[in-house]
Amino acid sequence: MKLASATMLAGVAGLALVGAIAIVPSQSAPAWAETPSIVDPVKVSVRRITETQYRHIVRDTFGPDIELSARFEPDKREDGLLALGSSHLSVTSSGFEQYFGLASAIADQVFDPKRRDALVGCKPADAKKPDSTCAAQFIKQAGERLYRRPLTADEIQTRVKTAADGAAKAGNFDAGLKLALVSMLMTPDYLFRIETAEPDPSKPNAYRLGAYSKAARLSFLLWDGSPDVELMEAARTGALHNEAELRKQVARMTASPRFEEGMRAFFVDMLQLDGFDNLIKDAGAYPKFNQSVSDSAKEQTLRTTIDLLVKKKRDYRELFTSNETVINRYLASVYKVPYPSTEEWAPYTFPASAERAGIVTQVSFLALFSHPGSSSPTRRGVKLHEIFMCEPTPEPPADVDFSKVQAMANGTVRMRLLDHMENTGCTSCHRRSDPPGLALEHFDGLG
Repeated sequence: MKLASATMLAGVAGLALVGAIAIVPSQSAPAWAETPSIVDPVKVSVRRITETQYRHIVRDTFGPDIELSARFEPDKREDGLLALGSSHLSVTSSGFEQYFGLASAIADQVFDPKRRDALVGCKPADAKKPDSTCAAQFIKQAGERLYRRPLTADEIQTRVKTAADGAAKAGNFDAGLKLALVSMLMTPDYLFRIETAEPDPSKPNAYRLGAYSKAARLSFLLWDGSPDVELMEAARTGALHNEAELRKQVARMTASPRFEEGMRAFFVDMLQLDGFDNLIKDAGAYPKFNQSVSDSAKEQTLRTTIDLLVKKKRDYRELFTSNETVINRYLASVYKVPYPSTEEWAPYTFPASAERAGIVTQVSFLALFSHPGSSSPTRRGVKLHEIFMCEPTPEPPADVDFSKVQAMANGTVRMRLLDHMENTGCTSCHRRSDPPGLALEHFDGLG
């Protein structure tokens, strides 16, 4: 129990250091102000890995059989994107406990007798005593995948000591090495994307992104996970700094099945599809809505984007014009179309009479940006501007009177919104957001 507490305290200290890194300039950082003609620096933030990235890294390190069922520290959306919010996230006290629970569960599964030999890769000379050679081998191998870079000699030695102390205390080598793994999974180097710079040999007094940091950027962008062995090797040799090698790696990575995971993560973030996790609909107004419809709506849009952009390599603009998609039996019921296929999903082309073209006329967008019991031209219009045109709409003033626009006796939704636009405190935003939203008003709140 004392060893577990020490592991948690070490993690707390490390996470506190991340806060310092994020707000205190390094004393060894280059004096950018002295070389304005050489570089035009941009702000680089420490990003906390998302839940999906956490899952991918664990899978890439220990295999797909490791189960993660505990709760995660919530991600944060900023300026419409989770990717931006991650750069301003820390770890709360409750979140730290959640990460500790996750780390402990992962370690228990890695050292389960059914997996232990395959995942650890070595056996101690004596199962009841510390073994620095075997411990160092596992820590070095697992640490490189978890940290997305090789561990330093000091880092390896620190974890080896943790393993030795734990083994001596418990009288069991695996118990000690398990503690070392838990401690690695609790460090900022795992939970955050911490990038480093190195001197640029082609530009005196200038710095460039370190090779391992560049590899991690590529893998998180294209795969939403950690670099593989080939990408890490390109970083180790420095080849990744060569433009030809960089292009080669990008071509290889976009041809990989993992590229679909990266694109899914990108569009879940961009289209705010994580909103389906908490979407609620009035059962009286929309009796067809259930969890299966919710899950299917999100999946339909992701499958459509992957099919058009990745598999068929079509123009991005076709996401907004194509009537080609995929559906399943749950969505067929919502769209009121037949579903003769025996497969779980089947290709479908909407006829022109359906007036459905592109992802903004799919259930995902229409249901997600509506009220629980009705459609919402304003919400849809706001999201069209925010998501696709990068034009956020300010929050309405606190004293706005919504009673007229909500009163059914004041006419149709269109009539009420047109009247609402005449309000001097509302017109500047609603004249921009409502017209495109009203163009989708022939679709109800379920889509």
